[in-house]
Amino acid sequence: MSKTISISSPEQLGTIFRSTPIVVVNVFSESSELSGLLSTVYEDLSNALSRAGKISFVKIDHDKNGELVKSHGVNKAPCFLIFRDGRLKDKAYGSNKLGLQNFAKGIADEAESLESSASSATASGWRGAEPPRGYTDITDQVDSRNCEVLNADEEAGKVHVLFDTAKPSALDKGKSTAGAGKDWVQSGSDDQLLLYIPFQATTKLHTIQLTSLPSAEDKGEVSRPRAIHLFTNRSQNMDFGEADDAVPIQVIDLGPGDWNKDGTASVSLRFVKFQNISSVIVYVQAGDEEARTVRLDRVRLIGEAGAKREMGTLQKIGEDE
Repeated sequence: MSKTISISSPEQLGTIFRSTPIVVVNVFSESSELSGLLSTVYEDLSNALSRAGKISFVKIDHDKNGELVKSHGVNKAPCFLIFRDGRLKDKAYGSNKLGLQNFAKGIADEAESLESSASSATASGWRGAEPPRGYTDITDQVDSRNCEVLNADEEAGKVHVLFDTAKPSALDKGKSTAGAGKDWVQSGSDDQLLLYIPFQATTKLHTIQLTSLPSAEDKGEVSRPRAIHLFTNRSQNMDFGEADDAVPIQVIDLGPGDWNKDGTASVSLRFVKFQNISSVIVYVQAGDEEARTVRLDRVRLIGEAGAKREMGTLQKIGEDE
């Protein structure tokens, strides 16, 4: 039984993009003898490499769906495309079986990249929330030695604990913390914190995940952040007067419903404004309710680190060596 999905509308293709990270497309024409020959090879690839929820193989009839294939830059059949997270990664026009088999190497490369991303995510340690599809945890790109936090309580943890990959002690009830230092940061004199986060390489930021776990005993005294201002590409931290006077690149107002069961809020960023980022400043301007101080247990940065890995150039099917 064929595993290839026949596509007849943009909505159907969009559903596939949203449900499967890697989508391989065969644009064919029933009037083309070559399309028929290569479709047989394509079916073999589909049956061998399709993986539910990971890699889907689809086919689109060029003669019946001309506008749909044209929207993806295809002007003739047969043509083969690879999409990753809904974005076109490569395209090749077909003229021989060997070329299609070489194109399959690109599919294998994408599958390997997907497995590598999954393995990295598993190895990256505790997460307060899953990253949005198509983006990864890039907290390991933080230059933690040069991070700085202003107005921190000296009896709480140091700034580097915010980027720890371990599960916060406040959630790890079965773990003894005797003799261990506090693994969270807390403000000192009031409910404000200025956190400076430089990166080892230029990044693209999509989401910031903040975890805050005040204890029941701290109720009324320690709160989660509420009002947050973000600044980018500063060579050093700001002071509070400067942060109050400057225009932030984004303002966030968190409410009780923004925090999940693990005390994590996922803050979606205006992605177009967070390209080519060398540093970000998280200014916690106020906590919630009337609490005297604010607490942060973990900070996770989600996006793309450095130059995005591109799949190696594939041999274009039918082109001369």
